Amino acid sequence: MADKGRTDKVKGKAKETVGKVTGDDRMKAEGKMDQAKGKAKEAVSDATDSLRDRRDER
Repeated sequence: MADKGRTDKVKGKAKETVGKVTGDDRMKAEGKMDQAKGKAKEAVSDATDSLRDRRDER
């Protein structure tokens, strides 16, 4: 499940860039939040995969 969170990170980076170019601080902040959400989703997915791997080893 490597794609979990990737969409949020890409969308967030785009929003942050648009916010920087246009001087829209709110858009920049939304972009950073989307990126953080994407990173969190990836971390949860990685942890879940790790636990499944450990379970399958038994």
